[in-house]
Amino acid sequence: MDKEPTVTAPPDFIRAIVANDVKNNKNNGAVVTRFPPEPNGYLHIGHAKAICLDFGIAAEFNGITHLRMDDTNPTKEDVEYVESIKRDVRWLGFDWNDKLFFASDYYEKLYECAVELIKRGKAYVCDLSTDEIREYRGTLTAPGRESPYRVRSIEENLDLFARMRNGEFEDGAKTLRAKIDMASPNMHMRDPAIYRIRREHHYRTGDNWCIYPMYDFAHCISDSIEGITHSICTLEFEIHRPLYDWFLDELEMPCHPQQIEFARLNLTYTVMSKRKLLTLVKDGYVNGWDDPRMPTLSGMRRRGYTPEAIRAFVGSTGATKTNSVSDLNLLEHFQRDDLNKRASRVMAVMNPLKVVITNFPEGETDDLDAVNNPEDESAGSRKVPFSRELYIEQDDFMEDPPKKYFRLAPGREVRLRYGYFIKCEEVVKDGNGAIVELRCTYDPATRGGTSPDGRKVKGTIHWVSAAHALKADARLFAPLFALENPAESELEFKDILNPDSLQTVECMIEPALQKAVPGDVFQFERIGYFCCDPDSTAERKVFNRTVGLKDSWAKIQNKEA
Repeated sequence: MDKEPTVTAPPDFIRAIVANDVKNNKNNGAVVTRFPPEPNGYLHIGHAKAICLDFGIAAEFNGITHLRMDDTNPTKEDVEYVESIKRDVRWLGFDWNDKLFFASDYYEKLYECAVELIKRGKAYVCDLSTDEIREYRGTLTAPGRESPYRVRSIEENLDLFARMRNGEFEDGAKTLRAKIDMASPNMHMRDPAIYRIRREHHYRTGDNWCIYPMYDFAHCISDSIEGITHSICTLEFEIHRPLYDWFLDELEMPCHPQQIEFARLNLTYTVMSKRKLLTLVKDGYVNGWDDPRMPTLSGMRRRGYTPEAIRAFVGSTGATKTNSVSDLNLLEHFQRDDLNKRASRVMAVMNPLKVVITNFPEGETDDLDAVNNPEDESAGSRKVPFSRELYIEQDDFMEDPPKKYFRLAPGREVRLRYGYFIKCEEVVKDGNGAIVELRCTYDPATRGGTSPDGRKVKGTIHWVSAAHALKADARLFAPLFALENPAESELEFKDILNPDSLQTVECMIEPALQKAVPGDVFQFERIGYFCCDPDSTAERKVFNRTVGLKDSWAKIQNKEA
């Protein structure tokens, strides 16, 4: 990619810090950021905010951004996740060029750094079990107790750590811990673990290692190795910052990045925990990481969301130090606004009601002109077949309509989109009294939707020709969770899933949609925006509803204004 996309974002405290550093020629005026996901799951909308900040800020200051896989936990990581991360970052509109790195590339250097801490008397091998370490750590109101192994000599620690690497001890038998302060008010500074023994096959290094570094140790050193200037992360890592700085200071690393924290992106009716999302996938509550109900970027892409809309939404949320929850309606507003400009208009009927045009010749077809996108003249037009038998929405007819109902009713006239005025002359019912057919007449003089005698109709409805319509499946989505703030619920998150989050409806679509391929997005007129799904076949198309036409957020904003 030659140029990163423009990410519209208001000035924020992070940009102010970076701008001041550049002005004062800190780091020789260089700006180097990184996006460091752990490859233990697929990226979600929350990661999109971090991606836009990391790549966007670097681009604004003529800097560069690294993509680094934080792969220090072999029990959860996989090459599938690495490839999905790369695919999603590129889809969102960003490129790391030749700056793809892996924490596992630095295993030898990380080991050497740990050895150096031991030599400086700042790390020791501890034989306490996990439970014992937790007990010795103390509480927020009581200081911890020093491990009885804290007094081991440098020589003994070096020997034991080398033997840990050589696989002489069982998993969990020993850990390497930093020697800091067991009375520190910051729990993360109470002699945290640096290395643990774990005999697990690593997807990149195989079985070469049986000890693996902890995140807090590996992350800051990886940043330093790569020459990162601004290590931007979410707010939960603020309490880890003293440890980040401690490692770099004690090791006297030549590059000491500045860690800056911002509030993560949260969304109503959405869970962002990768652990919980993984549970949804593995336990079959959703159909994979790319299920269109998932907040993953792959799921949103399959649903028809565009990277432009996601970047615009993320930019609108800004970077702050205050945790908040963004309204799902706001995300949908940006998506709707973007698709309004780019999506071709087509007609589809979800709940068909047969209409027979009694005065239209049998066996004939009239090809009508239909505009593909009124927002984009270059999109041109298409032909829509009109025939004697049509389908309209059942909701577009009422036998006994109330006032201000302007659609079809007995003796009433409506306009067919791109077509003619039609008038209902007769209602046909089955033996149970259900309406099964309408018999109407059309006015040939109103072709294209206007009347030469100047008469007006208030209702315009969509339709498809019964002789030309194709059957398709429309997947209609609602939020995956039934509660607005599922993270705050005391219930098990699986117990607050919305049972109606997915409904599949057979619909009738106009023949132009036969050419739709997965990823194509359309506006089904008067219904919503839909994306052709990969499950589609040549015989039957499947469409995912991206968003409806109703813009709740815009109405809220107008009301407040």
